Amino acid sequence: MSKRQDTEKRFRERYAAKATDAELIIEREVIGANVGANGYTTVAQADLLAERLDLRPGMLLLDVGCGRGWPGLYLAEKTGCSVVLSDVPVAALRTALKRADKRSQSGGTIVVRASGTHLPFASAAFDAITHTDTL
Repeated sequence: MSKRQDTEKRFRERYAAKATDAELIIEREVIGANVGANGYTTVAQADLLAERLDLRPGMLLLDVGCGRGWPGLYLAEKTGCSVVLSDVPVAALRTALKRADKRSQSGGTIVVRASGTHLPFASAAFDAITHTDTL
């Protein structure tokens, strides 16, 4: 198995697993809410991103390496911007899309399976780009 295939397998397994009660408790304590996080970005840090990027309605945000959609979906909900969520693990992207549907954000959310090293977007397609816990 190649290194790439091994990495994809690990991420597939990681994102396919449901969060345990203990993980949800930890997420609430560390992140500040149950947001489907797969990294370590806190709510306060996501709020700072929204402020620094000056996100608002009519803007298009790209969240590279979005995992399950945190914090891209949160930023879109908080600021009214639209968001493109991009990552490789299909299970994570499915979860992100379900979360967008639950929040009635699916109209302003696009999910794209793509690696951060090979993004299929035109230059200057986005007003802002973020990645958290990705690099």
